[in-house]
Amino acid sequence: MSELAFCIENVGFAYRPHRWVLRGCSAAVKRGRIVSVLGPNGRGKTTLLKIMVGALHPTEGSLTINGRVAFVPQLFGTGFDYKVIDVVLMGRARNIGLFSQPSNEDRIYAMSALEALGLDSHATTLLHELSGGQRQLALIARALVGDAEILILDEPTSSLDFKNQALVLQTIHRLATRNGLTIVFSTHQPSHALAFADEALLMVSEAEHIFGPAIEVLGESQISRLYGLPMRRIEPPGSDTPVFVPLLKARS
Repeated sequence: MSELAFCIENVGFAYRPHRWVLRGCSAAVKRGRIVSVLGPNGRGKTTLLKIMVGALHPTEGSLTINGRVAFVPQLFGTGFDYKVIDVVLMGRARNIGLFSQPSNEDRIYAMSALEALGLDSHATTLLHELSGGQRQLALIARALVGDAEILILDEPTSSLDFKNQALVLQTIHRLATRNGLTIVFSTHQPSHALAFADEALLMVSEAEHIFGPAIEVLGESQISRLYGLPMRRIEPPGSDTPVFVPLLKARS
């Protein structure tokens, strides 16, 4: 079995001929690692994640995936208000035959995933009654019950308050360190990548991508270039993780 979870080689994608979203993107990641993908809106983060889960095919280059992949979207909407256990059972679809009902084994898998994420007491709660962070954890549980080895999350902390951001990020870290999952998550927060990611992929422009250890890649100059404004990397007293602060000028 390869020690690489996935390998992206010179991947490019164009929604229309000669209208490239990204080109020449490369990254090789070992199993059990956490990778953060950063870049401004419209730079191709979600497109790259969709390529990795097989929803899109690269226009050029190649992608090798060694393991079962599950995707956790940024938003999740349904026409019905499902119970949490039913949402998680959706992740067992590949194990359930057409027109069949979930088996006792499927329900055991689902409850085990909810218990691992601290949501077992909310199994019969309606999804909309959960907090934002709990809903994200329910979607992660849905991904886990399909026996995923590679978990891909599109901006998992988007629209969450600080407490729920920490809840989701700590869960991601635990799944990688204790369960050996490979995690890929996109974010607009360099501080999140510094705190939780082993490697980072910066999508600087259509054809420029910087990949490497997060602690090395996430420097002031790189992040300033990435977002097009001056950024300061600060180490708060009592914290092991630096944070990034934009240097904004107040209006006179």
